[in-house]
Amino acid sequence: DWLGVTVRLVHVADGFNRRLNPEYAVNSDDHTGFADGYPILIISEESLQDLNSRLDSPVPMNRFRPNLVVKGCEPFAEDAWKRIRIGGVEMALVKPCARCVVTTIDKETLVKSKEPLKTLGNFRKHKLGAIFGVNVIPLGEGRLEVGMSVEVIQ
Repeated sequence: DWLGVTVRLVHVADGFNRRLNPEYAVNSDDHTGFADGYPILIISEESLQDLNSRLDSPVPMNRFRPNLVVKGCEPFAEDAWKRIRIGGVEMALVKPCARCVVTTIDKETLVKSKEPLKTLGNFRKHKLGAIFGVNVIPLGEGRLEVGMSVEVIQ
């Protein structure tokens, strides 16, 4: 049961994947598996701090479900990055992440509100919707660990 709706988990065959929108793919064969749309989402702590400074009640990072959280940059610096390297893994930052109603649900209490979407809509408006974070495609394989440095390549 999820928010009063009965849901069912189904088995997806090995090898199942979705092709990425060609407008945002780096290579013609880019795809994703169980991810919503892209395999990685990156957000900086500074971006969350900026957003929280505009809210009456701050929200935690888990509202946005990022895979990678970085720190030590200007708020929303990740919006301008095109390529980064963490350890030996190069990644392409390909598309701003339009946020959905899931961000308005407190993950501990399941209480829903209008925030942070209302505030994001006021100052982070994009043709895709209210944006926060950037979708990322890894360009190779490797191991990432907490504390690794992020090198902005372009």
